[in-house]
Amino acid sequence: MLLKAAINGGRTRDEFPAVPLTADQIARESAAALAAGADVVHAHARTPDGGQTIDPVHVGAMVRAFRAAASGGAIGTTTGLWTCSGHEERMRLLAAWPEDALPDFASVAFSEEGAAEAAELVLARGMVLESAVWSMADVPGLLASPTLRRNVRILIEPEEEDAVAAVALCRAISTALRDAGVTAPILYHGFDGTVWPVIRAAIEDGCETRVGLEDGLTREDGELATGNAELIAAVRALEPVIA
Repeated sequence: MLLKAAINGGRTRDEFPAVPLTADQIARESAAALAAGADVVHAHARTPDGGQTIDPVHVGAMVRAFRAAASGGAIGTTTGLWTCSGHEERMRLLAAWPEDALPDFASVAFSEEGAAEAAELVLARGMVLESAVWSMADVPGLLASPTLRRNVRILIEPEEEDAVAAVALCRAISTALRDAGVTAPILYHGFDGTVWPVIRAAIEDGCETRVGLEDGLTREDGELATGNAELIAAVRALEPVIA
């Protein structure tokens, strides 16, 4: 099972004092997550004040630091509209990501304006594409996108706060995608209270999954985790139990 480490997202130091923010911190935390059993890393570049960004200066610095710390590893990042002023700026910034420090893969959310165009640009720049859906309403846009068959995986990211509803939605969207002929691997992941039930469902369903401080700060027993490496190791420990 592919396991992705989502190491920071938009988490603040108020939420978790050791969340990695600088390029060097992200690189060190990524290396630790890979050593703990993650297959790939997903990280958000951050500005000096801690904000999320897709500015080419910050993305390039993050990727270069990662490659120095985790040679041979793979890192991806977001293209989310919350990191900039809107779709037009997103396209300008993606086009300017440095050729010598491109992320290995990038995520495009099909809940957002211009997702299909952004997905095409990710591929045109030479990166691997993964597309995300947050609700059943996002599925038609994904299925209609010209990049559909070129995704390395499809991310299902339910926004429901109720764990039972989140798992049910993951499974309903997965069924809809498979019924439509999608063959790419599917990854489920939750947020805060839905993280562990969704991870367990992903393992049960033979899907990929992810864990890390972006998604949740606690172990399955509800206690605060020490960091990404502990969360990664805990998911790996679940695999033989659930399988």
